[in-house]
Order: sequence, then structure tokens, then C-alpha cells
Amino acid sequence: MSDPVTFSTELRVRYSETDQMGVVYHAHYLVWCEVARTDFIRGFGPSYAELERQGLFLAVTEANVRYHASARYDDSIRVQVWLESVQTRAVTFGYRIYRLDGGDETLLASASTRLVGVGADGRSRPLPDELLERLRAAAGQ
Repeated sequence: MSDPVTFSTELRVRYSETDQMGVVYHAHYLVWCEVARTDFIRGFGPSYAELERQGLFLAVTEANVRYHASARYDDSIRVQVWLESVQTRAVTFGYRIYRLDGGDETLLASASTRLVGVGADGRSRPLPDELLERLRAAAGQ
């Protein structure tokens, strides 16, 4: 088993993502995880959009976030994502979200999401073999 592939996406906190205190509203961290996860999947197989055209949807069945520090308007953010596990019908992603402070990084949050493959009918279905192989390789399995 090898180390999982880690992918990073960078973004800047928008004013609309902050609350009245100027701190990023907690739900936006999961949106950032989705952005990084979508970019990650695009790099290892068909995009989410292509998977959906093929009749496969990836439904989030579990999401966990541990907040370590606050992000604020105009902060530069890096979201790291990797695969923690790949199963026939489900994948679990891990994330770390950092604020980039002039060369230093401050851990803002750590998170995980579990996604299950479902068909257009909403019933669980296995991931396509080719995608499964690519994701398992990326997970180091």
C-alpha cells in the first residue's frame, strides 16, 4: 500500500462568506471541501458532471468538520484533499483547510466526507470499475 495522493485547491475568502463579526460562516468550510473534492475527482477520472450524465450521482451521507481557527474576509485559503478509503459503493475523503499567512500556514479546519454512489432512482449503486480502479490507486490501496 502506498501513500494517498494529496491534491490542493487555493481560494480567497469572499465577503459574502463572512458573518456580522467578519468571520467565515461555518457551513462555507464544507463548500470549500466540495470545491477541492470536485477538482480532485476531475483529475482522476470523469468530472462530476460526466458521472451524472452516465447516471451516477455521489451523495454525501456523512460530513464531519473540526474547527481549529477562524478564517476572515480576503484570507488566502488552501484546501488539501485526499482519499481515506474507497469501497465498491462509497468513498471517504479527508481534508485540511489552511490560511496562508505570508509563507506560514495556519490550520483552520480538518474534515471528512463520505459519499455513496446512487443512480437516478436514488438507489445505491456501485461505482464504475474504471473509476473505482483510479480512485483506489489515488488512495494508495
